Amino acid sequence: MLDMRPVGYVIGLLVAILGATMVFPMFVDVLDGRGEWHVFLQSGIISVLTGGLMALSCANGVREGLTIQQTFLLTTLVWVALPIFGAIPFVFGATELRFVDAFFEAMSGLTTTGSTVISGLDGLPRGLLLWRGILQWLGGIGIIVVAMVFLPELRVGGMQIFRSEGFDTMGKILPRAQEIAGQITVIYVALTVACLTVYAALGMSFFDALVHAMTTLSTGGFSNYDASFGTFSGPAEYAASFFMILAALPFVRYVQLLNGHSTPILRDSQIQTFLIVIAVLVVATTFVLTSIFPHHHEQAFREALFNITSIISGTGYASVDYMNWGPLLITMFFVIGLIGGCAGSTACSVKIFRYQLLFASIKTQLQRIRSPHGVFLPRYQGRAVGPDVLSSVMSFFVFFIVSLGILSWALSLTGLDFITSLSGAATAIANVGPGLGDQIGPAGNFSGLNDTAKWLLSAGMLIGRLEVLSVYVLFTVQFWRA
Repeated sequence: MLDMRPVGYVIGLLVAILGATMVFPMFVDVLDGRGEWHVFLQSGIISVLTGGLMALSCANGVREGLTIQQTFLLTTLVWVALPIFGAIPFVFGATELRFVDAFFEAMSGLTTTGSTVISGLDGLPRGLLLWRGILQWLGGIGIIVVAMVFLPELRVGGMQIFRSEGFDTMGKILPRAQEIAGQITVIYVALTVACLTVYAALGMSFFDALVHAMTTLSTGGFSNYDASFGTFSGPAEYAASFFMILAALPFVRYVQLLNGHSTPILRDSQIQTFLIVIAVLVVATTFVLTSIFPHHHEQAFREALFNITSIISGTGYASVDYMNWGPLLITMFFVIGLIGGCAGSTACSVKIFRYQLLFASIKTQLQRIRSPHGVFLPRYQGRAVGPDVLSSVMSFFVFFIVSLGILSWALSLTGLDFITSLSGAATAIANVGPGLGDQIGPAGNFSGLNDTAKWLLSAGMLIGRLEVLSVYVLFTVQFWRA
């Protein structure tokens, strides 16, 4: 029989930690003289007590190793439990959201999707704005740990190719995760502080710089304003683009750099490809903008760089309403949202390395067709790629596309139009943030959608953030028989 105590112990600890972080927005509301501080006090007490009691009740079942079943369950259930407790301040706070909206907002935050159902952000208490930033910041560091520790061991979507790049964790998940999380936290905090400092130097208030630094490094995209990053047009867009790119690079390379090894980050083909893709897209978009619209060259370049980096990294900030840029660029924004950043980063979506493996496999097949008696193997980073990795990657692509199609179809059944259904499904599964169209595009939000659509999109965010297959495996009979 499956022992759930180790899973419950970790979830309980994380819920308690989430509750403890509510003290920060509480203090902000106290300093502002807002009566909202008691909302975070009560929410924090509920979360800490519930999580603490769960951890204590399961403590007698904790051991160093986790089975594959327990690891799959832990990976998924954490991202179900935390949004439930993260939603409490939205229900009882100034927003007074219904639970479906509060859960959507919390899920969007913790999965670093960035879609929102809240209008009038400019007038919200600063405690709630900080809470949105904290949710994304915690979700960002959490997904890095999952990508570096759990997914390679679970062989999800080809992530096992990075086992030799990271750490040997099989059979000792919990203690090894603590060690890795410690190194990641140092880097993550340092980058956040650097981003905060730059934003403040460029004219943001300390509070705006703090929240936007959190949501930039997590590639989450929650802003303190309805106009998103359009509130800070100018040099801040260049700074944000720089830090979004840093956040979309593999954090294992930063760990190696911290330990004195600089060669891997310079030779990583995933990083090189990611930067080349951004450069090509920015140049092409700048050319189109200056050709069709009355843009100055610098403005066109800045808006292209910022918005393309934001979408491809899955951050989801918007500095302009690119729905006015014409059908060619609108289509391009939809496509690049399905590319994503690098594996082992806070970025989301398909990830660059999977496209590299896909094209390597296609190239190999073409070589075999041309030379049937030749021996050709797909290679990644100079190493031959085994059939198990290719099979995992192809399975990921199939399940990703099928999930996108099913979610789009389900959303259309709720009464949404084709563009809203398709782009809503894509932005949820790819964890990008804004969709397309007047309703959920960069100038809108998701508040006007019906409840069924919001639940479906919340599920899509969870499935996409956890690399699709790690969620679907829980619904197989073989998993529970193992």
